[in-house]
Amino acid sequence: MRILMLDNEFPPLGGGMGTLNEALLRHFADVPGLEIDLITAALGAQSESEYFADRIRLFKQPVRNRNLHHSSNRELITYAGRALALGAKLHRAHPYDLCFAWSALPAGAVALALRRWMGLRYIVWVSGPDIPGFERRYRRIYPLLTPLIRAVWRHADLVIAKCEEEIAMIRRVDSRMAPYLIPNAVELAAFQPAPSIPDDGPLHVICVARLIERKGQEQLIQAARRLADEGIDITVSLVGTGDSLEAYRAMAARLGVVDRVRFVGYVPRCEIPQHLAAAHVFALPSYNEGMAVAALEAMAAGLPLVLTRTGGTGELVEEGVNGFTFAWADVDALVTHLRCLALDRGLARRMGAESRRRVERFSWETVAQQYLTLFNEHAAPIDSGCRQPSQTTGVLGA
Repeated sequence: MRILMLDNEFPPLGGGMGTLNEALLRHFADVPGLEIDLITAALGAQSESEYFADRIRLFKQPVRNRNLHHSSNRELITYAGRALALGAKLHRAHPYDLCFAWSALPAGAVALALRRWMGLRYIVWVSGPDIPGFERRYRRIYPLLTPLIRAVWRHADLVIAKCEEEIAMIRRVDSRMAPYLIPNAVELAAFQPAPSIPDDGPLHVICVARLIERKGQEQLIQAARRLADEGIDITVSLVGTGDSLEAYRAMAARLGVVDRVRFVGYVPRCEIPQHLAAAHVFALPSYNEGMAVAALEAMAAGLPLVLTRTGGTGELVEEGVNGFTFAWADVDALVTHLRCLALDRGLARRMGAESRRRVERFSWETVAQQYLTLFNEHAAPIDSGCRQPSQTTGVLGA
């Protein structure tokens, strides 16, 4: 079975989507009879090709990127054009059985074009920001993109979502859709439970996420100030970088918490476990998520979670058992939860142990097998025409 994968992100470029792609490829590397070509973006200005494994090739296309962690509209369009041309060339030379698109845009648009042009059927994985309404900073362009996103979804053999909230959001955009649910996963062996939380000293809160508006780190900076005013000793480590870095640095200085809020910056994937192991609590005050990979990794490291009630939170957190949840921008609730964990270290330890126990069901061994099963089901040959999706391919009433 030959699979063409499309993803404009791949480490070190991008965020969680590329990280998931890389992890899935690692688990596919030894699957007999499976060949995968991935077309992604290059870090430099030249086209590159390399073998990720014996039967997995990476084709990296230059997009003149200016930011490791965020793609501009120009870069996304450049990727789409280059991926379409190369995908068509590769398919002509040695036809694929299936295309797997990571995100409706830009990868899904390329997959849609290949299906209409060459009859190559595809599955699309929903990233989150490709759902209209998911990302506040895209609210002005969502109306322009929604017709294309719907077309990508409707012509896919299958649309994969990561949590129930994503499914609900997709169906609010297009009630005909019936997405297939596969949760995100974590490499359990890479994360060991952190040392026991001490009974005294500062409570070390960590947030691993890009520093962008949607992730909401300004709420943690505000919470640090308010807890310090109460005499509660906490420190906050913000691991990651992004467009909001300088604004957050200025906020920490203005609020007088530069000694409590540490801007760690970009951290290579291999170093994330040691940063989590040094923390006591994981917090992510995000506006929207689709089951955050960082939260799964924190669970694997045995940390209690403090998350906004967004996509994936319901699957990861049982209130008061392995963490707490709160509404977006509710700094009062965030302060209450962090105060509780700072004052009751025994509770924090119990919650952390429960996080580790619960994350066992999100192993990559289980999730990779789900993907492989779907690939086998949807890789059957079809004629060269563009077959319309049926109810069994993820669209109700089509």
